[in-house]
Amino acid sequence: MFVARSIAADHKDLIHDVSYDFHGRRMATCSSDQSIKVWDKGDNGEWNCTASWKTHSGSVWRVTWAHPEFGQVLASCSFDRTAIVWEEIVGESNDKQRGQSHWIKRTTLVDSRTSVTDVKFAPKHMGLMLTTCSADGVVRIYEAPDVMNLSQWSLQHEISSKLSCSCISWNPSSSRAHAPMIAVGSDDSNVTYGGKVQIYEYNEVTRKYAKAETLMTVTDAVHDIAFAPNLGRSFHVLAIATKDVRIFKLVPLRKDSSSSAPTKFEVQVLAQFDSHNSQVWRVSWNITSTILASSGDDGCVRLWKANYMDNWKCTGILKGDGSPVYGSSGQPGALSGVLGSAAAQSALNGATGR
Repeated sequence: MFVARSIAADHKDLIHDVSYDFHGRRMATCSSDQSIKVWDKGDNGEWNCTASWKTHSGSVWRVTWAHPEFGQVLASCSFDRTAIVWEEIVGESNDKQRGQSHWIKRTTLVDSRTSVTDVKFAPKHMGLMLTTCSADGVVRIYEAPDVMNLSQWSLQHEISSKLSCSCISWNPSSSRAHAPMIAVGSDDSNVTYGGKVQIYEYNEVTRKYAKAETLMTVTDAVHDIAFAPNLGRSFHVLAIATKDVRIFKLVPLRKDSSSSAPTKFEVQVLAQFDSHNSQVWRVSWNITSTILASSGDDGCVRLWKANYMDNWKCTGILKGDGSPVYGSSGQPGALSGVLGSAAAQSALNGATGR
């Protein structure tokens, strides 16, 4: 049984994002109070705040961890139109309380003219790369040419999506058969305009990102988007948080390897759930992509799992206060250990909008 723990986060305003590190032993939170807090999990299972600092001059929308291969590195983005890269330094400051870590600003990315709504590190096999998206509809991809010097970042790509961007997700597949791919979601309020999710793919011939697919059936504002971890599948699975939860399957169609045209996909809807009966704010996969967690304005986290027939069903519900929701049988939903830190992230993210 999954045991929920409540944490007195002590933020002074809405918490917009919660992010776990690769091992699930560290956690970062960000808030409209313009601060980030870092939490470490003790041997007793309790979370202790080891760092807290003011980061931006506006609401902090997202915070995310780099892969530990690159050190203890965080990135955050804000309404103040910037994204910032932070690095933890140990033993350089004597005036800090014992046990408190010291995070320093390595660089501020100031290319956006509007609110930076999401920030994500690229998959580890691509090197140290960082992607941002903004309300002005531009996705920017930066690279740190020297991983030992995080103050230097170069802008590699700018992708104009024509719609205000709200969220991004990298396809984590490291297969050589799959080109680097980014999904971009839009929270544009114009419901008559379809295609609120766009897929961009890197082309080795042109050395640019080009639009490969638009999911025209997604017409409502998209709040979160997440590619499922790909452990060798030939196709891709994408979860979307909008007014409901949707899971799409993207099957690449065969193409000429020398062609500069992007891959075309056969798009299938695997599942669509309106069980939250409200806006869905976050979707998050476990590491094996067998369970999807979603959180919504109903104050619940719901867990979705597919059976051997590939039919997706709700396997557990958790209220915002951590208590399980009991079904008609009187038994709580099955919140087993396979939940993992990725799914628990949705539980902690809460249903906070912008």
